[in-house]
Amino acid sequence: MHHPVSAELSINGYYKSFFVAYDFPEPKGLSGLFNQPTTGMVSNRIRINARLSIDENISLTMSYNFVPRIQDSTLYYLDTGFSQFNRQSYRADDIRARLYPGYDEPLGSFAIFQNLDRAFLTIRCRLADIYIGRQAIAWGSARSINPTDVIAPYTYDELDSEDRVGVDAVRVRIPIGFMGEIDAGYLFGDDFEYKKSAFYLRGKYYVARTDVALILLGFRENLMTGIDIARAVGGAGFWLEAAYVFPEALKSSNDDADDSYFRGTVGLDYSLTDKMYGFVEYHYNQPGSNEPEDYTEIITGDAYLEGAVYLLGEHYLTPGASYQITPLITFTGQMLWNMSDYSLLLTSAVEYNIAENIYLAGGAYIGLGKRPEVDMGVFPPTVDMRSEFGSYTDTFFTSFRVYF
Repeated sequence: MHHPVSAELSINGYYKSFFVAYDFPEPKGLSGLFNQPTTGMVSNRIRINARLSIDENISLTMSYNFVPRIQDSTLYYLDTGFSQFNRQSYRADDIRARLYPGYDEPLGSFAIFQNLDRAFLTIRCRLADIYIGRQAIAWGSARSINPTDVIAPYTYDELDSEDRVGVDAVRVRIPIGFMGEIDAGYLFGDDFEYKKSAFYLRGKYYVARTDVALILLGFRENLMTGIDIARAVGGAGFWLEAAYVFPEALKSSNDDADDSYFRGTVGLDYSLTDKMYGFVEYHYNQPGSNEPEDYTEIITGDAYLEGAVYLLGEHYLTPGASYQITPLITFTGQMLWNMSDYSLLLTSAVEYNIAENIYLAGGAYIGLGKRPEVDMGVFPPTVDMRSEFGSYTDTFFTSFRVYF
């Protein structure tokens, strides 16, 4: 006898509170004239995740973020790090992002934002799984910089990267062989316009104890090919992730397109002891430059405007480690070193697991390098970048997270 499966609803989520202080660098040549005080922000995020299992093959998933924020009003207009670079959004349409104040009212020190971050239907068939709606799509095995992840990537200095930004898509995943799959999808851009949309075909295989993924991605009329390899080498983990992009290759006319470019990341990680884990990663960024004076020019290129590239140099080294001080307290440290201009971005954080599903953390992002230089002898005054991370804002933060 057939027994009907009743619908099941599950709800979970979290509350997060971040207190962040920004210390802006003083440009050379403006000593005493530029006095941007340390500014702060308190950002609260409530996320509700709901999943409705209609039957054993069909389910509906939704996630909604409610984000009240108190901050210095200047932070709405000042760049505080990698956030200054353009992020493309693959959403055909969206709900109003700012609930308060209204868009016809000036921004003050208090604002409320919202985000419908997930809203997709999952259909499980005998040969494939189909996902329709707003969902997370991300790839890449690299720890800090993912060359193949250009859909909705997080930048290196993102404070809250737990949930990927949802995109509007139709996705089909077909399992093949042992631990393999074919993954294909179409992502809808603003108003469903083709020139703002994306499509991809990705194959993942397990060969000779190695995970290998090959990807072909068309995004905003650009074309990318990519590879991602991950495997164990002795007692260590190894990964290689690379992408080659042909700007405007899918346009009917691409006479004004920038040159094609390559990005690649290779790394190793190892558990040094039961309590200590370390990794090191090298990233090559062909769109970047070895000369800081070129930085302000290259950011107008296709790689930065559409390809999710945000690093300005060519060569980067990223060592990192985590150490479990006690079973409930963990320290992590990481460094992003621009080997072209010798500037550094240092990251450190301590996290305390207060109780089950409750965490308290604090840390900082500190940029070290030559500060930008302002020439007041010309009109209008010019700004010359002398290093990448010397021009970045120092960020100090604490966070409180409760999961339910």
